[in-house]
Amino acid sequence: MFWGKIGVTLLTLGLLYNSIFAAPDTAAAWRQLLATTLGGAGRGPVLLALALVPANWGLEAWKWYRLARHLEPVTFGRSFRAVLVGLTLGFATPNRVGDYAGRIIELKSRRVSALGAVFLGRYCQLVATVLAGVAGLLYFLLKFYLNGYPAAGVGVAASAVLISALVLVPLYRSQLLLAALGVWRPLRRFRPALAIMPTYPARALHAVLAISGLRYAVFCAQFMLLLTAYGVGGSLGPGLAAVAGTFLLKSLVPSLNALADVGVRELSATHLFGLLGQPALPVLSASLSLWVINIALPSAAGLLLVPGLRVLREKRAGR
Repeated sequence: MFWGKIGVTLLTLGLLYNSIFAAPDTAAAWRQLLATTLGGAGRGPVLLALALVPANWGLEAWKWYRLARHLEPVTFGRSFRAVLVGLTLGFATPNRVGDYAGRIIELKSRRVSALGAVFLGRYCQLVATVLAGVAGLLYFLLKFYLNGYPAAGVGVAASAVLISALVLVPLYRSQLLLAALGVWRPLRRFRPALAIMPTYPARALHAVLAISGLRYAVFCAQFMLLLTAYGVGGSLGPGLAAVAGTFLLKSLVPSLNALADVGVRELSATHLFGLLGQPALPVLSASLSLWVINIALPSAAGLLLVPGLRVLREKRAGR
């Protein structure tokens, strides 16, 4: 699995390199596109997308605050710092496991249960991604692949509804998830961490899921603003369907690190928007810009907070 992920990452990044930099004409066109966008009419949407970055990670910090205070008293400031540090530590770790460490080491106790709390927050975000992404991919399947096959379309639509319902089961019936983990021995070691999930009341789960939905909406707004900045046109509905489908396809592919997400998201975006008749280069530029402003820049900012981690302060005090 590890070498398989390495191969997928190298392949996707290689395809991106071949598409942009290997061809001199394409590379020149991309530089011209960037210069035109950042120095012309596209500057406004880019600045608006940048202005939404604090809202994006502020919502994530709010979500972690709602989850962490179930374990111990925390402040929103501590939660925000834990989120940024987790983003930085997860930047280069497989499947962003450093995100767990960044949040957990800021807590004073119950760190095993904190693993389950982090998982719950990430799962709520996945639920929002799946619900919107299934609807988006359903649009493309019915319009471009199953057009003229009504029976197959009905079956796919029914499957989409079933998937959307099933993804909510582990969230609101977490006892079933714990029981399933007990069936397969290699997964039993996760049960102590996830045992915290059934202790969250339904009202708290509603709130965390709503925050996840708001954060997903911010992501979509940023992507749409960047697409507008780079001159990608078209109707709003199909564009949102392509964005939702892109986010879902990216979420379904486990990544080695945050850099590996680049290839998966960009290939998905160019394919879906290509079905809508949009050129690949502006879509690719918008998707890369989304990664830079939402992942790369906040991760760099999180580096400034790493020396102030609570565990490091305790070690220095002990000396």
